[in-house]
Formats: sequence, structure tokens, C-alpha cells
Amino acid sequence: MISTDRRLVLKGAALGALVYTVGGAEVLLSPREALAQGVPLKVLSPDERAALEALADTLLPGAKDAGLAHYVDQQLSVPPGEALLIARAVGVMPPYANFYRAGLAALDASSLKVHGAKFAALPQDKRNEFVEQFRQKAPEGWSGPPSPFFYFVSRADAVDAYYGTVEGFERLGIPYMPHIVPLKRW
Repeated sequence: MISTDRRLVLKGAALGALVYTVGGAEVLLSPREALAQGVPLKVLSPDERAALEALADTLLPGAKDAGLAHYVDQQLSVPPGEALLIARAVGVMPPYANFYRAGLAALDASSLKVHGAKFAALPQDKRNEFVEQFRQKAPEGWSGPPSPFFYFVSRADAVDAYYGTVEGFERLGIPYMPHIVPLKRW
């Protein structure tokens, strides 16, 4: 028998939604809806959220508004075997929060060293320049996971949050089908 929690997760997967806790109740929301409703983050600190959202919008404009921080935070709060984060697929050892925290801390520390301000406080042109630098090699003051690897993982998660919804499929011009209907065998 499938538990109620498992049914909720399966239903959410079909709708492009995730399970969030709002007022003590579990509800299905897209990351964008969770952001719009002000669902509090469970794992990421306010500084980590600011760095992640600034990075997200630099990597893929619109990813912040798509709820990337809520997507990553929600995924960091589930058991590692259920996480949809690219970190899981590329062999990052759980808990995945350690990887994200180390990468975001390195982003801010290096930005402070190079530009005198945390990444989220930089003007967009400086963010773009800095991302281009750390995409290729670790900038001065970087002490987290290899910066090109952190770039890859962060960008992949931004793409998932931005395009992994009904609206995202529409942006790509692809019909959204929450399930596959098997062909009849004659």
C-alpha cells in the first residue's frame, strides 16, 4: 500500500510541484508558488539564499523568480536518495547542503576578496564578469568545491527550476505531458 506522503510526492511529480510545509500542513506548490507565498526556507540561511538567488539570476535570468532558492532548499530537506538535485547525479556525497554551503561561502568570500562586497551586492556587470571567471578557474580567495564544478551544478539546478515546470515547458515550446501513455499492442 502506498502511504499518503508517497501519494503526495507522486502527485506533485505529475504536476511539476514539490511538497512544502505551510502552517504545519504539507502542500503541493511549484518553487515559484512557494516563493510567491513566502514559504520559509528550512535549510539555507538568509546569506546563502541571497548568494544563491544572485547567482541564479546571473546564470539564467528569471531563475530567481522561478523559485530556485525554494527548489534547492526543499531538495536539501528531503532524504538524499529522494533529492532531484544534479549534485546527486554527479556523485556529490550527501548531505548535499554541505556542498551548497561550501560553494556559496566560497562565492561570497572570493567576491569579497576580489570586489570588496558579497556576490549579491555586486552590480550585474560585475556579477557577470565574476561568474565568467569562476566558471573557468578558481578566483582569488576561493576555498570551496572546484569552482567550475560548482558553476556546473548551480547552473543545472537553475535550469531545472526554471524549465522543469509547465510554464518552463511552454517557454521551450514543448507540450507538457505529466505522464506517458503506453501504446496499445495489437
